[in-house]
Amino acid sequence: MKVVVLAGGVGGARFLQGVKAALGMPAVGEPEEPSPHEVTAVVNVGDDVWMHGLRVCPDLDTCMYTLGGGIDSEKGWGRLGETWSVKEELAAYGAEPSWFGLGDRDIATHLVRSRMLRAGYSLTAVTEALCDRWRPGVRLLPVTDDRVETHIAIEDPEPRAVHFQEWWVRHRAEPAARAIVPVGADEAKPTPAVLDAVAEADVVLIAPSNPVVSVGTLLAVPGFREALRGTKARVVGLSPIIGGRPLRGMADACLSAIGVETTAEAVGRHYGSRQGSEEGILDAWLVHTGDTADVPGASVRAVPLLMSDVDSTAEMTRAAFDIAGVQP
Repeated sequence: MKVVVLAGGVGGARFLQGVKAALGMPAVGEPEEPSPHEVTAVVNVGDDVWMHGLRVCPDLDTCMYTLGGGIDSEKGWGRLGETWSVKEELAAYGAEPSWFGLGDRDIATHLVRSRMLRAGYSLTAVTEALCDRWRPGVRLLPVTDDRVETHIAIEDPEPRAVHFQEWWVRHRAEPAARAIVPVGADEAKPTPAVLDAVAEADVVLIAPSNPVVSVGTLLAVPGFREALRGTKARVVGLSPIIGGRPLRGMADACLSAIGVETTAEAVGRHYGSRQGSEEGILDAWLVHTGDTADVPGASVRAVPLLMSDVDSTAEMTRAAFDIAGVQP
C-alpha cells in the first residue's frame, strides 16, 4: 500500500511512527526489513530559516531525527545528547539572534545542507542525502524546492512582520498575530516527486499537525491543493484539536489569526470536503472521542486521537485506513 502523509514537525513525526507501526514496518532501532508498503511524508517548509549562515529546516529534521532514532524524545525536537558549545561561543561574541539556539550536533546537519544547497542541489536531493544516514523508513519530501518562509504580522507596539520562528520561539506566539503569510508560496510549485506520490497514493492522511502554519503552508503552494483534489485516493484528516484545545503547541493562536475557532468541527470545515466545496480536500475527518463535527460532504467518525505512545498512534492510523476503505 502507498500511503502519503501531510506532516509538520513534532506532531507529524510522532504520527509517522504510528503509521509505520500500523503497516508492520520496523520501529525505531529495529533492523531494516523489506516492506511491501511505501510511506511518503510531504513536509512543511514554511518554518525554514537562514540562521547564522545556515539553512535550518525544523520540520524535515524533526521527522528525520524522530524516525531515525536521533531525537531528544523528552522535548520532541533537537538531537539526543546535544551539547551547546557553539551557542555559548556565539553568545560570548554577542552574535544575534541570541533567542534561537543551534546545538552542536544539529549544526552538523545544517552545515551539510547549506553546503549542498549552495552547490546547487535541490532541497529534495539534500533531504534524501541526509536521510541516507538516518534511515527513517519513510520517504521525506519537502513540498517544494522553492524558498517559502512563513511570516507573522504583529503589533509590537507598531505594526511589523517577523519570521514565524521569531514569533513562535522568541515571543511564544505573543503578541497576537494579525495575519499569517507564507512568503514565496504563491511563486512556488510542488516538486514532481510530491505530485507523483499524491497521484499514486492509495490513501492520503493529514496528520494532526498545525492546520495553519504546517498543513496550511502545504496547501498554499499552487498546484498542491489541486493534486489532493484530483487524486484517486481518499483523503482522511485527523483533528489536531481535542476538547477545544490543540494537541500540542499554540495552534489556537494561529487559528485565531485566520478567524477559525479552535474546535474539531471548525478545523474540518476550514479544510473542507472534496464533495462539499470547490477547494475542499477531505473525504473523511476523524475527531477525538467525545468531540463532534459536521463537515458537509465528508464522513466523520469519533475515535481516540491522543498520541500517548506508538501503539495508540497506530490505532489512530488503523481507524483512518478503515474509514478510507483500505487495508494493509
